[in-house]
Amino acid sequence: MTTALFDGITAHRVQTPRYLANVIERPGSDAGPVVVFVHGNVSSSHFYQPTMLALPPHVRALAVDLRGFGDSETRPVDATRGLRDFADDVRAVLDALGLEAVHLVGWSMGGGVVLQVALDAPERVLSLTLESPVSPYGFGGTHGADGTRNDDDGAGTGGGGANPDFVSRLRSGDTGDEAPTSPRTVYRTAYVARPELQQAHEDAWVASMLSTRTGIDNYPGDAVESPHWPGFAAGGKGVLNTMAPQHLDLSGIVDLAVKPPVLWIRGEKDAIVSDASFFDLNQLGLLGVVPGWPGADVAPPQPMILQTRAVLDRYVANGGSYREVALPDAGHAPHLDEAEVFDAELARHLGL
Repeated sequence: MTTALFDGITAHRVQTPRYLANVIERPGSDAGPVVVFVHGNVSSSHFYQPTMLALPPHVRALAVDLRGFGDSETRPVDATRGLRDFADDVRAVLDALGLEAVHLVGWSMGGGVVLQVALDAPERVLSLTLESPVSPYGFGGTHGADGTRNDDDGAGTGGGGANPDFVSRLRSGDTGDEAPTSPRTVYRTAYVARPELQQAHEDAWVASMLSTRTGIDNYPGDAVESPHWPGFAAGGKGVLNTMAPQHLDLSGIVDLAVKPPVLWIRGEKDAIVSDASFFDLNQLGLLGVVPGWPGADVAPPQPMILQTRAVLDRYVANGGSYREVALPDAGHAPHLDEAEVFDAELARHLGL
């Protein structure tokens, strides 16, 4: 199953010292601003095609396939660097294209990637748009507004938390909707809140998900044993482990000397990034879905929204600015569920 390019979008390969990157583009004028989109986990650049096309014609819009996703080269992901392998890849693409400073838009895991770019090279970032971003303290295994770890080893996070049947169906290219763990079903129930709006493009979005390369070095990654519930912790390889709390902490953005303006846009029906995420094992334990949960005193669910807001409030207190937009009818992909509102808010943020 292949993902077709929309009319007005082109694709080209960009060779960098780090990997061979696939980049899709909606050309703009030579003097216009450049907006670079970074996709989330189990997806690719193709998810952003409608948003790219909705930008004013003078804007140059680019979307990068991260390593092991879309049509980019498959390279190992060193999770001990947090999201830096991906962030360094994005910067390498900017270098290869001769782009100095750009507007960055990141979705889900991609939100963490663009924050990492800002941490490492703030001079390259004109603005940040965080769409349903991973918490600055990673995914799972922490509590409180300050991202305190539940356990030193990040128990219950990382590669061991992936559903093995879902991984198997990704690997086999399953396009059906019979199983709750099929990519198409996961898309309908977790990515969007209103799948009926995307029927014309659903096959394209499923194909994008199926471009994810699976394995220890990519999605989901490895796991190690833990003495804490549920018995495993994040390893050092692969995609999910990049967001384990012992590997990722993006809260340092509050100390940047130069702080780009931030738009934080999210859906209130998000099943993945929320204060009660259905992808957080501790939340599933609380609900009785995963047996043996030791209770909220030991393994509390992660308050992802609370943590992001707390970090961004500190960002403002230290001289930055941000605007939060919560869309009531959107799920994890506001740019699909409430496209017109998302496009308008993005244009406003970019000053277009």
